[in-house]
Amino acid sequence: MAKILVADDEVDLEMLIKQKFRQKIREHKYEFVFAINGNDALEKLKLHPDIDIVLSDINMPEMDGLTLLTKLNEVSPLIKAVIVSAYGDMDNIRTAMNRGAFDFLFKPVNFDDLDITVEKTIRHVTELRATLKAIKENNILKMYVDETVLNFMNRQEFETSLMVSETIEATVVFIDICSFTTISENESPDVVVKLLNNYFDVMVKEIIAQGGYVDKFIGDAIMAVFRGDFHLDRAIDASLAVRKEIRHMPSHTEHVSFLPQVSIGVNSGEMISGNIGSGNLRRLDYTVIGDAVNMAQRLQSAAQNGQIIISETSFDKVKESFNCKKVGEVTLKNKIRPVIIYEVLD
Repeated sequence: MAKILVADDEVDLEMLIKQKFRQKIREHKYEFVFAINGNDALEKLKLHPDIDIVLSDINMPEMDGLTLLTKLNEVSPLIKAVIVSAYGDMDNIRTAMNRGAFDFLFKPVNFDDLDITVEKTIRHVTELRATLKAIKENNILKMYVDETVLNFMNRQEFETSLMVSETIEATVVFIDICSFTTISENESPDVVVKLLNNYFDVMVKEIIAQGGYVDKFIGDAIMAVFRGDFHLDRAIDASLAVRKEIRHMPSHTEHVSFLPQVSIGVNSGEMISGNIGSGNLRRLDYTVIGDAVNMAQRLQSAAQNGQIIISETSFDKVKESFNCKKVGEVTLKNKIRPVIIYEVLD
């Protein structure tokens, strides 16, 4: 349910809105809170911190709508405001937009237009909140987030929550693009980056489709994490999909002849999840660490071009669901005894 604050000193507007939106109010799609001016609106925002959008007039006593706009970002950068005013001259419109208004509507109110605008604004706020949630799980997405979300992330309570760590059961996947170093050594940087991003886009799509998230990009490799029900099965499904899609990618792009292949290591187990890094530098990565994570990377290093490699423990868990072939014993870095590994086939 979306919560909407209406700031307007016209007493009739509250009744009109309740009448026009009665069905959505009755269906619990919208909840309205009303204020008679900017000061009152700020007080209502303190009482209702879950408000999504603000509909505000410009001309109000005590604090007008344009001044209110300058205060909203201090309350919550995720709140979006729509100005609804009879003062629709260009100066007011430009001032409102420069102060962060999401949209501008004119009085007398066309309620059909208002309904469409409210829905559009709610969708935008919902997308921002979803992005924020993704950032908590996937630090790399900070590159694609607009300033309002980043400002919200820097708030003290968010930073405090980021320091929480936990022990989890999960699956880690390491995916490496085989022989890509040759491309990076012989092609121009812009070609290398564009090619690599194209491959990563394909991989990330399949990881997300199976409910995983990208923990980090490491050179020409990806580390992905899968949590929740059937995390090992979903990780293997994602790995199979990545291998299939990469195989279908063209061998000639950006005037470069390169047939992409991946080598993949998959491992499950107990690991520590939390923000690792330096608080003083404000550089923290939300990541997982532990022997199970290291094992996944070792398995990837043992994989040949096009192979998906799992441990014997993982094989015992998924042998009834996936077609696997025993590779044999291998010696992995920092492992005293040889490890029996299996290849996941198509």
